[in-house]
Amino acid sequence: MNVYYCLVKSIMKILGEYDIIVVGGGHAGCEAAASSARLGSKVLLITMDMNRFAQMSCNPAVGGIAKGQIVREIDALGGNMAIVTDLSTIQFRMLNLSKGPAMWSPRAQCDKIKFSEIWKKVLESIENLFFWQGTVVNLLIDGHTISGVETEIGAIFKCKSLILTNGTFLNGLMHFGSVKIEGGRISESSALGLTENLASLGFKSGRMKTGTPVRIDKRTIDFSKLERQEGNSENSHFSFLPNIKTELKQLPCYITYTNKKVHDIIKTGFDESPLFNGTIKGLGPRYCPSIETKLVTFSDKEQHQLFLEPEGEDSIEYYLNGFSSSLNYKVQNDAIHCIPGLENVKILKPGYAIEYDYFDPTQLKNSLETKIIENLFFAGQINGTTGYEEAGAQGLMAGINSHLKLKGLDPFILDRNEAYIGVLIDDLINKGVDEPYRMFTSRAEYRLLLRQDNADERLTNKGYRLGLVSKLRHDTFFKKTMFKVSLIEFCKNFTVKIGLVNDLLVSKGTSVLNAPIKLELLLMRPQVFINDLVCLIPELQFEINCIDLAVQKEVVESVEIQIKYSGYIQREKTVADKYKRLEGIFISGIFDFLNLEALSTEARQKLNKIQPTTIGQASRIPGVSPSDINVLLVLLGR
Repeated sequence: MNVYYCLVKSIMKILGEYDIIVVGGGHAGCEAAASSARLGSKVLLITMDMNRFAQMSCNPAVGGIAKGQIVREIDALGGNMAIVTDLSTIQFRMLNLSKGPAMWSPRAQCDKIKFSEIWKKVLESIENLFFWQGTVVNLLIDGHTISGVETEIGAIFKCKSLILTNGTFLNGLMHFGSVKIEGGRISESSALGLTENLASLGFKSGRMKTGTPVRIDKRTIDFSKLERQEGNSENSHFSFLPNIKTELKQLPCYITYTNKKVHDIIKTGFDESPLFNGTIKGLGPRYCPSIETKLVTFSDKEQHQLFLEPEGEDSIEYYLNGFSSSLNYKVQNDAIHCIPGLENVKILKPGYAIEYDYFDPTQLKNSLETKIIENLFFAGQINGTTGYEEAGAQGLMAGINSHLKLKGLDPFILDRNEAYIGVLIDDLINKGVDEPYRMFTSRAEYRLLLRQDNADERLTNKGYRLGLVSKLRHDTFFKKTMFKVSLIEFCKNFTVKIGLVNDLLVSKGTSVLNAPIKLELLLMRPQVFINDLVCLIPELQFEINCIDLAVQKEVVESVEIQIKYSGYIQREKTVADKYKRLEGIFISGIFDFLNLEALSTEARQKLNKIQPTTIGQASRIPGVSPSDINVLLVLLGR
């Protein structure tokens, strides 16, 4: 084997030269490779397995609270996650409909095999994108600039820019109770050597952990004991392109609960649980805890809700959401058989925990380029995030900015009031992470501006100027915008007569009209909706019928939200505009922060570490106070 290795290495040497190399074929890597290649760069995607692009390693779902907004933002910019999701959806739901529209979040169950197959077709259809199956073990550096990579068999590929999207594979270690197996996920090997390579260049790394639950055999589940959960009755979708729809059979999910007997069995395994005996030292996700952690953190609860989610249209595999565990197989097996509906279930794959390396994201610029090595970008879980959606967003932005950097153009940066993607990256580079970072609506100051329904309004034009959004998509967006403007104008100008809607208002429990009123003012009432009025106002029905059927539902929903929440939306815009002015005050390279004695010691240290480019960014760094910002403004003569 050693002779063969040496022979191969001596023959291969440099196998090719590319503008950009992307390492890792997960959700971040796929978006990074697709975006940079579509923009015109010659791209090589290196992945361990070309049959597992964007593999759904954990749950077979895309979206959710705040994550669904990110997916729609990726779509509006010309990314692929939403389209691939729509084509592989087996259930779609809009979450949080009982709350305000800032909280509405789309989520889709997917056929995970078809999801990966569709991504493969997307990537293989891109002209400038090439592939290599292998593992990168070494980075090639020319001075302080990336110049290429070397794989495990000695193959060398040269590049001008490199994007690392290694997921959970960097020194990945899986835990099944006391049993430890090296791997990035079950049945796949770890990526070894790269962390040490990066550390030798000056990068700071840490360890994180995450987990996944058992997969169970559908044929052995007693569904009669479970609560059935259907998706939306109408065919909803993520992508703003109107004709992207699933052809797959729509399936329900199911709900069941743990109980005291289950909890007692799980507790017997705590002594061997790597989460509790000190074996795992990595940082874990607070908002997606293992079943063991739930029993300790919420010790007063007698039961915990579990979701049974199908992993495919025709698959026998079900994902037991809420039962993530690092317990040994026997404890998992005994406990699961005490759950209602699962008494006779067969386990297909045990749950396990995984530890992996990540790198402190404060070592990145807001373009996701590293500060230490020029033209080296990090995206996805390597930055301490968790989730397909967060990874895909970072991959898209890294792909765009890697291409722009090579063209000598300014980076593409999204502000916090423009996108959840902007919030995500801004949080990472300024605050760092002390646990796997997961997006929530509460992380955004301007979440009423960053709704899932208006992602195209916020970002499509930006994607079109970049060159990622096609003319067809842009034309579709323009028509939808015109329909929306027309309907809003109609609502502003149409007068509702006194007796026309009073019966409806009585039935809705709101006061009747004593004088004619503009339709817009009537729709500001929380009890009254456009669909309630269509049958009573023929002119409104005519206006809506003029809207293209493919986007009619979206237009009506968006107009209604804009009218009902117009006051709150305007107030958020005013606040956002005020803070945006600070983003226009650039300080990059102006100050030697450590020598600014008027600043607090903590502020000097934090500013020196992050090296913010604007006053706005400096104001969001933990430890930098408003008085410190005032000092900087005074020094700038502001």
